[in-house]
Amino acid sequence: MYAERASRLPGAVVWTRVLAGTAPRSGAAAARARRTETASPRVAAAVSALASGAEHGAGRGVEHGAGRGAEAEDRRGAEAGSGTGLAPVLPDGCMDLLWTEGRLLVAGPDTRPYIPDGVPGGWAGVRFFPGTAPAYLGVPANELRDRRVELTDLWPASEVRRLAARIDAAADPVEALEEVALLRAAEAEPPDPLLREVVAALDAGRPVAETADGLGLGARQLHRRSLAAFGYGPKTLARVLRLQRALALARAGVPFAETALRAGFADQAHLARDVRELAGATLGELVAHR
Repeated sequence: MYAERASRLPGAVVWTRVLAGTAPRSGAAAARARRTETASPRVAAAVSALASGAEHGAGRGVEHGAGRGAEAEDRRGAEAGSGTGLAPVLPDGCMDLLWTEGRLLVAGPDTRPYIPDGVPGGWAGVRFFPGTAPAYLGVPANELRDRRVELTDLWPASEVRRLAARIDAAADPVEALEEVALLRAAEAEPPDPLLREVVAALDAGRPVAETADGLGLGARQLHRRSLAAFGYGPKTLARVLRLQRALALARAGVPFAETALRAGFADQAHLARDVRELAGATLGELVAHR
């Protein structure tokens, strides 16, 4: 069973996935109550600080992070698998902080479909808006491209063990995981707001050169900043965002030829090639999978 909700971290999503027959550690209603009633003063202060500086955390940012329920089934939620068939994780420009009992991991940005291991038990994650995770995690995105790594590879092992133990022992581990992300975000330098403008421009279908000019950047400068923030250059990010637009349209019942044009592809053949290269399947297969 997969579920997601908007996070208190602007633009982020909190998701959970529990295998059939595994009881969740807590209910959604109880989680919502704890979120408003029992947050520690430190977490409450972090939420307030993040919210006060989140003018660019609304609008398109939340839309991208929280409004892709169908695609989310194919994303990080698939880390836990379901039954005997594991859904591939498709590229979408995001990175995730992942938790399963006793372990904390990071999922880097994907450029190809990722087939998760069939690890039993439940998983949870905080999925960060594209370009924001590197500032919070303290590592350039391109170092994690197409990788899943233990958080101990990025942060001091003693700190990670302490955090994992705290999450494991929490009445609601999902809430505890979100608090870790909130506190980390509050303590880190905020992501460059220009990165959201890059995502918004490319997600609107603007060419890379036009995007760079509109932001007052040279092509090389945009490419360099994109590597660190998104894990790949702006052309790849544009393709990934275009793929997600196409998936949303096709899954909403839009004919494939019309989907191609509305998502920004030259034609249906162009759409088919890109979907195959980035998702490792046909658009029809992806639509049927949901």
